[in-house]
Amino acid sequence: MLRLPPFTYLQPKSVRQALRMKTDAGANGMYVAGGTDLYPNMKRRHQEPKVVISLAGIRALGRITGGTRGSELSVGAGVTLTELHTHPRVRNGYSALARAAELVSTPVLRNMGTFGGNICLDTRCNYYNQTYEWRKAIDFCMKKDGEICWVAPSSPRCWAVNSSDTAPVTVALGAEFVLVGPDEERLVPAARFFRDDGINYLTKHPHEVLTEVRLPPLDHWDATYWKLRRRGSFDFPVLGVAVWIKWDGGLVADARIVLGAVASYPKEVPEAAQLIIGSELEDDVIEAAAAAAYKPSKPMDNTDFGLAWRKEMTRNYVRGTLQELRTRRKD
Repeated sequence: MLRLPPFTYLQPKSVRQALRMKTDAGANGMYVAGGTDLYPNMKRRHQEPKVVISLAGIRALGRITGGTRGSELSVGAGVTLTELHTHPRVRNGYSALARAAELVSTPVLRNMGTFGGNICLDTRCNYYNQTYEWRKAIDFCMKKDGEICWVAPSSPRCWAVNSSDTAPVTVALGAEFVLVGPDEERLVPAARFFRDDGINYLTKHPHEVLTEVRLPPLDHWDATYWKLRRRGSFDFPVLGVAVWIKWDGGLVADARIVLGAVASYPKEVPEAAQLIIGSELEDDVIEAAAAAAYKPSKPMDNTDFGLAWRKEMTRNYVRGTLQELRTRRKD
């Protein structure tokens, strides 16, 4: 049985109090929300904080406000994934995000896991997400305690993948993240929140708290999210496709296509999106966009299924999401 290592558990009641606790703890402290990512990592000795600062008791992080009369929707980072996918304003206006939240893991873990936690989810890899004894037996990897990336041994970087379901949707929607630190508050576009690096995968500073996600007002746009995984529940994605389209009558005025779980960050494919702008999403246009998204999709041998098949599924899923949005527009 895997057991948690000893640690001190703190329960602040405000963001400011949490920031002070983190300052006092320094590099030995880490924030936790639902704990569905951090605690398993601690059991496997991936992360070993001496002080764990819980954000669960900060009520301000659990609010959903706005989203009416053309205003942006503000979602607290502490909102659970269950609350996110069942909230009427999210389901009715931001169905792609509701769907992504609903597809995360299982009901029990969605009741615990939070929106902010899923956005900040640690990158994953078959050679990293193993027990300490397993990793020690093959020699540790670059992401934890070692010097080599077992996925690409000659690579100077870690190729662990971003396996969040909600992250690619926030990038596709053009969401903004509110980050609060000891001295300042920052507003960061979702696309700039993630790094293409399996180890340093966020631009968030360790002492900062992600407090809020701001979603754009409803304005003639639609979006969807498709997830590929081996089983119908529990599993992390081996491919996620989030597509956002802004309509001008029957024409595509703007678009974003974002791939999840094929890189260390949600990978936007602007060359594919550009092909559908100005179109009515005719079949040939959809095929061209799907082919354009296929080219930069480069899954590696660090998750489930074969590489060539996962890459081909990128084409199929981009095609399917665009066809879905076209059908919804006609309806």
